[in-house]
Amino acid sequence: MTKAPQRALHPAVAAASSAALGLMVTLGCGSAASAADADAKKLVKTMSDYLAAEKAISFSYDTNLEVVTVDHQKLLLASSGKIEMGRPDKLRVTRFGGFANVEVTFDGKTLSLLGKNANLYAQTEVPGTIDHLIDELRDKLHRPVPGADLLLPDAYDELMRDVVDVKDLGSGVIGGVECDHLAFRTKEVDWQIWIAQGEHPYPCRYVITASQVDQSPQYSIQISDWKTGTDVVADDFGFKNITNAEKVDLTKLADIDELPDHLAMGGTK
Repeated sequence: MTKAPQRALHPAVAAASSAALGLMVTLGCGSAASAADADAKKLVKTMSDYLAAEKAISFSYDTNLEVVTVDHQKLLLASSGKIEMGRPDKLRVTRFGGFANVEVTFDGKTLSLLGKNANLYAQTEVPGTIDHLIDELRDKLHRPVPGADLLLPDAYDELMRDVVDVKDLGSGVIGGVECDHLAFRTKEVDWQIWIAQGEHPYPCRYVITASQVDQSPQYSIQISDWKTGTDVVADDFGFKNITNAEKVDLTKLADIDELPDHLAMGGTK
């Protein structure tokens, strides 16, 4: 029987295949891989301890949220904002995107949400700490704070929950800052984090991939202008209605999330 002639790989394909093989060999080296796993977890623990020890934090951020349509088209929604936090119970979050211009303030007792485009605001009583507020926003009000896992005092425990695979991918550079690049996997999601090297190990980029969802959409947050301590200027976290916004029920505030209402799950528009 005549054998079919073998086709040579295109140089680019051959290079990619070689790189992939090299990566598999590098990442699959028994005891060396186990040591790297331990080092990767230690880097996350160091970051978590650093964040928990800081009483005042502020940073700017850029987020990208991927949405998969019913016809399998992947769309990317981008927004930017700023977070100012004073532990244990003060928070201000702004977010500006193509569909929303929102400010969230929390003074330890009252949560205020201002939709700047519509000039409407809503308030609800949520007495307690930032940790409690983050849980309430996510689970009951369905208004998650960008990168909320990173703001918790037990960030390490939250991040490492259900992790089944760990990879230390070496160095990466985010916004001119050299970082340790780490990758983790759970049964539901894959996530990566880039942690600034040096005495201020803050998160520079955090990416979550919904690996069990069609097309594996991602959510990413990139952090810049990191400040702590006395460099954080916010000292008043109370809501000030300087635009004479109309007060409404929380359900009346439209398009205040990263996912706009007309693209919500099950939407037809």
